Amino acid sequence: MPDVRIASAQGKWILITTVLGSSMALLDSTVVNVALPRIGDDLDASLSALQWTINAYMLTLAGLILLGGSLGDQYGRRKIFVIGVVWFAAASLMCGLAPTDAVLIGARALQGIGGALLTPGSLALIQASFHPDDRARAVGLWSGFGGIGAAVGPFLGGWLVDGPGWRWVFLLNVPLALLCVPVALRHVPESADGRAHGRFDILGAVLAALALGLVTFALIEAGTTSLLAVAGVAAGVAFVYVEKRRQDPMLPLDIFASRQFTALNIVTLCVYGAFGGYFFLTALQLQVVAGYSALAAGTALLPTTALMLLFSARSGALADRIGPRIPLTVGPLLCATAMLLMLRVGEHANYLTDVLPAVLVQGVGMVTLVAPLTASVLASVDTARAGIASGINNAAARAASLIAVAALPLLAGMGPEAYRSPSAFNAAFDRAMPICAGVLVVGSVLAFAMVRRPAPGCVRPECRTHGNVTSPPIEAKGG
Repeated sequence: MPDVRIASAQGKWILITTVLGSSMALLDSTVVNVALPRIGDDLDASLSALQWTINAYMLTLAGLILLGGSLGDQYGRRKIFVIGVVWFAAASLMCGLAPTDAVLIGARALQGIGGALLTPGSLALIQASFHPDDRARAVGLWSGFGGIGAAVGPFLGGWLVDGPGWRWVFLLNVPLALLCVPVALRHVPESADGRAHGRFDILGAVLAALALGLVTFALIEAGTTSLLAVAGVAAGVAFVYVEKRRQDPMLPLDIFASRQFTALNIVTLCVYGAFGGYFFLTALQLQVVAGYSALAAGTALLPTTALMLLFSARSGALADRIGPRIPLTVGPLLCATAMLLMLRVGEHANYLTDVLPAVLVQGVGMVTLVAPLTASVLASVDTARAGIASGINNAAARAASLIAVAALPLLAGMGPEAYRSPSAFNAAFDRAMPICAGVLVVGSVLAFAMVRRPAPGCVRPECRTHGNVTSPPIEAKGG
């Protein structure tokens, strides 16, 4: 049984290590959008290259995050976590030194692999190290400090872009890793799952990433790649075939026998698809059209994260009392309203009257929605499968964001140079926000029609305080 107490020196070092590691991934997920216009100008990149700057990372992260958790269970959670931190930092260094957009995109894909190794490991190390009496408090501290990191991310990213330059958005991860790794090796105990057997679904992971990658490429490079879209669908079919017949699949398809779990993941696809497109385009809209600096654009979105950080735990407690159906119906509608309010953001937009109302409504909507969604996902399956259920839900959210960033500019009619023209980008943005809002309305309707109150005594999330706007919090089984 784990026996580290939170008041001990070792307990404090474990918290520092896991916060540093998870903050690297959280910072990356929130700061890169703010840097995109400057990256485009510096590397003479097209809009599709900027899409790939986001999606190359999301592609490998979404495709491999389930495998990353399994590797930690088998070979040691600390070992895989440290490998992930080192890998992430090395890829970040490559991003920061990239001479061309092609090199940057390749480095971002490598960065996603590191993220897939370290992201599941942060919480798993806490659950496997701390005494059961201290575990809830440790998780609360970890998620709270991580949320602060997510909140500071856009502000810090904007300051770096306007100051030292966009490359420091990536180079910042290197000193964080240099702090994290020695502490982890010295103070964090190793742990593994004795029930793990060492068989990994490598083929499933490859097919999942291939399917997402081919479909994404077809959407971003629309017009010349219809065969790639067909190949992507075929890879997806092959993935399902392999997972259905494999004894130990990365994605156990029988978990979808729970209608509640299936419904919640469909809602997740709608919600996080809309969020992915919204955050990608809004960071560009504020800079390209409204004329904000990178720092002002990053700071403009801060209230959304701050609201989540302050009220996510209370939202989860409310959903426990009244059930998830109302929050999961109302939350997406509030977020859809926020995206329609963003249509007020045009040239020389005033922050207090044009931007802030939308950002606040978005924050309230996400507060209403995110914590109950996570809790409902965990409650929809057997306790023993809560960890894999959370991993699937997290991967689904990232995949939805990936597809949205690829598809939304196409649907909105953005050309390859649209972000260089304020008028052209503004017109496309005005077409994109109603699409995002419509997807959220679909998610709301599905939640109202299909989500039910979970059975009493079901598993509840340990991570109750969070500020990550790009994906739901991930839960990991304890050691």
